Amino acid sequence: MSPVIIAIDGPAASGKSSTARAVAAGLGFRHLDSGALYRGVTLAAVRAGLPRPFYAADVVAEAERWGVDLRPRNGDFEVVAMEPVPDASLRAAVVTEHVSEIAALAEVRGWVNEHLRGAALVGEAVVVDGRDIGSVVFPEAQLKVYLTASPAARAGRRLRQRGEAVDPEQLRVETEALAARDRADSSRAVAPLVQAPDAVALDTSDLSFEEQVERIRWLARDRGLAIHD
Repeated sequence: MSPVIIAIDGPAASGKSSTARAVAAGLGFRHLDSGALYRGVTLAAVRAGLPRPFYAADVVAEAERWGVDLRPRNGDFEVVAMEPVPDASLRAAVVTEHVSEIAALAEVRGWVNEHLRGAALVGEAVVVDGRDIGSVVFPEAQLKVYLTASPAARAGRRLRQRGEAVDPEQLRVETEALAARDRADSSRAVAPLVQAPDAVALDTSDLSFEEQVERIRWLARDRGLAIHD
């Protein structure tokens, strides 16, 4: 029997991870965070002192040497590399600086995708978030959601998340940065950001966090996927 999978994709700052985590908790699923695994791979490459530009084969070799993987923990999966990796290490500035470059490497994406698929086979229902989960990693997912919002709405959320003032100038700069990121993500050669043909588009520009989580939970219930609710 195939595992039950809800795939949530969307552009930068669309709230994929926080939404996926809340949806998973409400439905009794596990949350599978693809971005955390990319950060684990990047951490291994940085700790090994690999020179830039990064070569995919070297990055994958270090990830293997460090034993980077995902392991079930409570309602989520934790990144391990010979031992559990603290979230603070995954979110370190040096990892954030290099993770996009490493995640753009085709061989690295292939390696990560296989580990994500392996994690989903533990036999428990999962909510997975990323940028090509429904289109590439889990095309067989029983529910695919493309989560988005206007660049301005996402910019405001990102500024508030960072604890910065949402004044007109800051909002303009952040909005332009996100729009540029959208264009780059949608046009890149490897794993471009796309909405899967059978994904449900959910524009959250005018929704609260609780409302967008409930919309996805409703979709899961409607398709008979909910374990408990």
